[in-house]
Amino acid sequence: MKEILAHLFEHKTFTKDEAYTILTKIATGQYDTHQIAAFMTIYGMRSIRVEELSGFQKAMYDLCNKLDFSNYQLIDLCGTGGDGKNTFNISTLASFVVAGAGYHVAKHGNVGVSSSCGSSNVMEYLGYTFTNDSAKLERQLDKANICFLHAPLFHPAMKTVAPIRRALGVKTFFNMLGPLTNPANPRYQSVGVFNLELARLYNYLYQTTDKRYSIIHALDGYDEISLTGDFKIISNEGENYYRTEDFGFNRVESSDITGGESIQEASKIFLSILSGTGNTQQNNVVLSNAAFAIKTIHPEKSFGDCFYEAEDSLLGKKALASLNTLLKH
Repeated sequence: MKEILAHLFEHKTFTKDEAYTILTKIATGQYDTHQIAAFMTIYGMRSIRVEELSGFQKAMYDLCNKLDFSNYQLIDLCGTGGDGKNTFNISTLASFVVAGAGYHVAKHGNVGVSSSCGSSNVMEYLGYTFTNDSAKLERQLDKANICFLHAPLFHPAMKTVAPIRRALGVKTFFNMLGPLTNPANPRYQSVGVFNLELARLYNYLYQTTDKRYSIIHALDGYDEISLTGDFKIISNEGENYYRTEDFGFNRVESSDITGGESIQEASKIFLSILSGTGNTQQNNVVLSNAAFAIKTIHPEKSFGDCFYEAEDSLLGKKALASLNTLLKH
């Protein structure tokens, strides 16, 4: 590790193979926590290259406990996190809306690092028991149209670095890897990222696969459609710029989409939205993200049609039914 850190101090980069080896050694416990913390900190102070991201991604995926759900047309709605905005759990809520609309969702998630409550935090608080039992997860897909994949149960590297990430409390390159390493390898991905540079790196990597994808970045820094400002979506069809007003929405304030200061507050907001008592701003943000996820699966559909499907799921309590069914199975 001393040589690796010296390499970084000299502003040098790694090849894909070198990055693959480094992450493999991190995951298999060949470095101590201080060395890993130093490595993660230095990486947070520089731009990651596509070769490095590709090497890290391949190592994470090769080491993970994979799931064979090839009989399902799966989508994952997963943000990188690390935007520091502390929103409520938008992508998780949108996941249940998409599931309620009749699509199969394999939601990859973890505990919060730079926010008070990540998707795993809220799911655990609501009574969900994390599992990597493929039969149980498949049953959840059949019954609820959604299963939840808690990253540390599938990724050895996540277990190793979790205490370090919590101690650092800021985004690291592991935030970049979450959406790229879903153990079910879904055919469709709707991914939020915290900056445009990373969006374009993701685009480069996804172009080498057969996935249908939408990479989302709000230009004021959110890793999702926040409706606080304009946003970009990069997909198989190219790069598009959208204004909030293009969809007939008024811009929302950042305070309208805050997630609270505790897991209890975040979970209360989560349930209120699924139960139909969320306010217009909260609903529109969730529905916009769900609509673009549906549009990822059906690019031929208009945003309006996809939004209507999402709205029917949320306001018709189908998304809530999906959550309740998941918690029972």
